[in-house]
Amino acid sequence: MDMGFHQAIGALLVLLIILPLVARTRLLRIPIWSFMAFASFISVLTELVSLDELGVIIDLNVILFLIGMFSIVGLAESSGLLEYISYAFISRFRSRYGLILGSSILYGLLAAFTVNDTVALMGPPIAYTVARVAQTPLSFSFILLAFSLTIGSVMTPIGNPQNMLISINSGLQAPFPVFMYYLTIPTLVNLIVTPLLLIKIYGIRNERIEIASIPSEYLRSRRDAVLALVGLVTAIIALVVNDFLALYGMPHISEKGFIPFVIAAGIYIFTTNPRESLLRVDWGTVMFFITMFITTEGIWRSGIIQPVLNLLSLGGCGSALSIASVTLSSLLISQVLSNVPFVNLYIGYLKNIGCTGSSIPEWLALASMSTIAGNLMPLGAASNIIIMEYLESRYKTTLSFKEFVRAGVLVTVVNTLIYYLFLLPLTI
Repeated sequence: MDMGFHQAIGALLVLLIILPLVARTRLLRIPIWSFMAFASFISVLTELVSLDELGVIIDLNVILFLIGMFSIVGLAESSGLLEYISYAFISRFRSRYGLILGSSILYGLLAAFTVNDTVALMGPPIAYTVARVAQTPLSFSFILLAFSLTIGSVMTPIGNPQNMLISINSGLQAPFPVFMYYLTIPTLVNLIVTPLLLIKIYGIRNERIEIASIPSEYLRSRRDAVLALVGLVTAIIALVVNDFLALYGMPHISEKGFIPFVIAAGIYIFTTNPRESLLRVDWGTVMFFITMFITTEGIWRSGIIQPVLNLLSLGGCGSALSIASVTLSSLLISQVLSNVPFVNLYIGYLKNIGCTGSSIPEWLALASMSTIAGNLMPLGAASNIIIMEYLESRYKTTLSFKEFVRAGVLVTVVNTLIYYLFLLPLTI
């Protein structure tokens, strides 16, 4: 098959995964993962990806991470632990604006040190409680969750998978202090600015909030709550410690997704209802990730992305326009490939144009801009899909493409400018 045919198939795949997102409110009965699954079927049928390669292309590490974390978070939700945590947090605030700002900072800091997808898994029940107590639209609370955890994850090399890829493969010396030194202040600024922008967009007014309930009243099973708490704390500490070991070249577990999976396997038998714990795994999200790996590989192999990369190349590594080039590429291509697959491919591109471990502006630009790209459109970050799937499966509603983009365009422009202004002096 010729290149023209492959590029046509690549364009078809892009349409298959973007158009349904645009029409989500009318296609709510058809889940997001089913469109991605069909696109992966087309990728295999047209031989962009062969059946024999699927075992390598599908990242079992990510799949087991999701199954493990969904199991533990599901137990935390069914036991009432997440409601307990939610009300314990909310009870510290007396005004709607204070709660909104506090929630943004909470989601962001959690994502920075516990991986954004972890917060995307455990955050929705908290966001739902915040919306109910603050009496704000559910969509506002969930968009705040999506944007805040994306922003917060920029700050550290363990905040999200793409940062981890950069920290390991870029050659940066001591990536953790490098990330924290250059990205902490702009991240905190964005975590404050973003909720203020959303308050303006949604026309939220400040009012006093009152909570008459006692957080402990929401615990439905103390045994399951203790098991979930132990599982969550153990998994988070193990993931963080393991990432630190990896960053500094010490012995570690390379397939870190196995960590929460093994922890979940160890607590199933002690739960009140092990079957319910497994049923709480969001298998639709798991299916989305499995088929996303296949589809994005097919899009890359079709050859439609490479010309865009060349068009957006504004100069070699170390040039005055290099950060602008990385920014544009990240914001645009992440909307098609999602940010993790994009960064995995773009690292090789930066190395080919001469970027080394000393090219701090380019690597930090890639980390921040590819992550912030997740706030522009739903497909820009996998965490958005996790949150949307939760909304659709639990509450039979969703974040429409129009509503997400309406807020996302302004937020992304402001977020990008703030990070850009903080990184620009590094090129001088």
